Amino acid sequence: MGRPVIQDTESSLSKGLRLLDVFSVSNIELSISELARRSGIPKSTAHRLVTELVNCGALERGPRGVRLGVHLLELGHLVPAQRLREVAIPFAHNLNEVTHLTSNLAIRDGQDIVYVEKISSRSLRVPHSRPGGRLPMHCTALGKAILAHSDHEFVESVLGGELKALSPKSIIDPAALRKELASIREVKVAYDMEESRTGLFCVAAPIFAHRNVVGAISVTGATALAQAQRFAPVVRTTAMALSRMLEMHQPLRSYQPA
Repeated sequence: MGRPVIQDTESSLSKGLRLLDVFSVSNIELSISELARRSGIPKSTAHRLVTELVNCGALERGPRGVRLGVHLLELGHLVPAQRLREVAIPFAHNLNEVTHLTSNLAIRDGQDIVYVEKISSRSLRVPHSRPGGRLPMHCTALGKAILAHSDHEFVESVLGGELKALSPKSIIDPAALRKELASIREVKVAYDMEESRTGLFCVAAPIFAHRNVVGAISVTGATALAQAQRFAPVVRTTAMALSRMLEMHQPLRSYQPA
């Protein structure tokens, strides 16, 4: 008798998405061999999928391999988070101009935050945040601002899971986080005091649309609690103004965090 046939139950669509997930800021163009190696997909299958993805515009050929295609950018502009970004950009720019700090806009995706906009300060480089980048909710002011106003079941799923530390000051004790989230719900402001990266603070406030938390906006600067607290009123006021603006944008009515 011959060897039993092992069926591959993963769909071509799933494999294609796995190939796209290999690309990153440090790997914007890759050969098919490298794509296959990093994704764990056989080279022959990767070659076929790459050809299909190039034909539909999801990938494009470059001098050293393939890279993400323009069609993905076109589709990205239809994502609800993109509409939130379009409404929020003037508010983020204003925060940057008023505070002279880096301003950030983020949404929730699973148990992470995903940055959808970043307006950088000329005087301070914040290397760990970028549009499209993600960080754990519990280690960031943006994440805690969103988490504090999320439903109870989701909050407990986060606090009951693995809480990894990004820095020596990351809060990974569930009881301490519950106490902090209760305070955030009360004052509508969250802090990250070197919890996501040593040497930086962040002040964030939640953004609402039709009573649902849909994201958060923040400013980031050099570490000092007193300085961070000084920026809390302008961040909170900006988030409130943005929330009122979102109330008037009907396309965002159905938007919910993932």
